[in-house]
Amino acid sequence: MKLLRDTVLDPFLLSIFAVAVLASLFPATGTAEEVLAWVTRIAIALLFLLYGARLSPRDAWDGLKHWRLHSVILASTYLLFPALGLALRILEPGLISDDLYTGVLFLCLVPSTVQSSIAFTSIARGNVAGAVVSASFSNIIGVFVTPLLVIALMTTTGSVSIDPGSILDIVVQLLLPFAIGQLIRPWVTRWLTRHSAPTKLVDRGSILLVVFAAFSESMNQHVWSSVAAWRIGVVVAVCVVLLALVLTITWYGGKWLGFAFEDRVVLLFCGSKKSLASGLPMAAVLFVGQPVGLIVLPLLIFHQIQLMVCTVIAQHFARRAESEQAPVGSAAD
Repeated sequence: MKLLRDTVLDPFLLSIFAVAVLASLFPATGTAEEVLAWVTRIAIALLFLLYGARLSPRDAWDGLKHWRLHSVILASTYLLFPALGLALRILEPGLISDDLYTGVLFLCLVPSTVQSSIAFTSIARGNVAGAVVSASFSNIIGVFVTPLLVIALMTTTGSVSIDPGSILDIVVQLLLPFAIGQLIRPWVTRWLTRHSAPTKLVDRGSILLVVFAAFSESMNQHVWSSVAAWRIGVVVAVCVVLLALVLTITWYGGKWLGFAFEDRVVLLFCGSKKSLASGLPMAAVLFVGQPVGLIVLPLLIFHQIQLMVCTVIAQHFARRAESEQAPVGSAAD
């Protein structure tokens, strides 16, 4: 009950709801939409620069070497999710239409998120170095794996092509700032240790920007008005059940495999997420001549649900860590 009460009143979660409503009422269009895209990119790059500055090279190398953790996360993203997506075919066509099921299966095939997975791992006091490697690697290979999975598991019309620019975007926007952060670390690490507010602001700010941009894009494409309300309700329920299953499997699977708490946090967040930023452009290429807006609707819904649910979980872990680190008697102050 206390967790539920804290969740309802959590300022960050309330901020996510407020941003979603604001973007729905006043979506960014035209020049504002372009500016929002650039601001979001800059915020994400800044986030990775700060992560690079905060992580010692030894911690980063330990994260890179943790192949067992990365393998399990990749298995969750590209084996567990697709298997669950195929099992959900029993809902077609009675509860969800063919196009909506195509969308549900497609969301199960896209890569994991990068910025939000790492941000939530940081908030929850998890292994940020491991999250950086896992999330980035998942996104990079997803440029190749997702189209192959689509070809193998789905019937598509139109040609499938892979844009090399997607890899360059990941390198420039994520890995390069992280490397720069590593280089400038000797000069800024002491300041960042004393002042945690900038990183905290960028952590949460980048997530809020992603939420606003996602809702703006969905409103601009009139996605919500193109399908019956009850079918949207069914898709919402499917996304909730799908996320709950994967969160449960990754968390307790990590415990069964003997991972430390910090690594279980990485598996929980990186292994349960799906990237809207990667999924939308891939859908535009893979589903030429098909109702792309309707196909990506489940991904839009899942993306918002995962952000809100993972916010609750990350904030819960953060409060628990703070209470464990608090000096004796501080609760009475």
